[in-house]
Amino acid sequence: MSYPLDGLVAKASARNKKNGNDMGAESMDRIGLRRKPKQERSIQRLDLILAAAAKIIANKGVSAMRMTELAIAAKVPIGSVYQYFPEKAAIVKALFDQHASAIQTKTAAMLSDVQSLDQALDLVCDIIDWYYDSYHDDPVYLGVWMGTETDQDLLRLNIEHSSRVAGIFHDAVRRLAPDLCDEEMFARTYLFSHLMGAVIRLAAVSEEGLAQRMLGEWKRTVRASLFAEAAPRAA
Repeated sequence: MSYPLDGLVAKASARNKKNGNDMGAESMDRIGLRRKPKQERSIQRLDLILAAAAKIIANKGVSAMRMTELAIAAKVPIGSVYQYFPEKAAIVKALFDQHASAIQTKTAAMLSDVQSLDQALDLVCDIIDWYYDSYHDDPVYLGVWMGTETDQDLLRLNIEHSSRVAGIFHDAVRRLAPDLCDEEMFARTYLFSHLMGAVIRLAAVSEEGLAQRMLGEWKRTVRASLFAEAAPRAA
């Protein structure tokens, strides 16, 4: 039995709304951009603010960043910071979105031409290696992702990112083996995509030898479990 991915995502979204976990207008008001720059000068100013925020987060972490300090570092008036960002969480979201977009784009590109489930497993393991190699020495990435752990609205962004990555995995499976694309497979790809980020972040703050052993264990788990036949349900 096959389930369209859009339908599964819609079901997950409906459950989130029922449980009060959707990203509502009030949440977006506090973590979204107040205005999107259109003129080149405004775009450059926004880029300066985000670049300065990235440096501060890399050096001190999200919790220690202050808006006044950020304005000084970016060499812009404090009013310019608030013109775009209602509060610090909105800056974290903007930086988070950059990282999440890069990960989703890379994952989609690597799986776009996959020809078999065995190749898909190889590519997922390659994605894990790319993910770790790209971000384990990036203090901005670590700071931003840790910042999402302490804010409920930002944490939801992390979960939504996992859902999008799961959608990419699930779409690849649907092209290769549509009979596997049931609700259990969606749940599995959702779980694996979220755990992948957690594994990478744990490895990134660990000693290199331990990090490589953890990544090896995670890749073995992926190979053994991601496309394994689901156990029959109890009657």
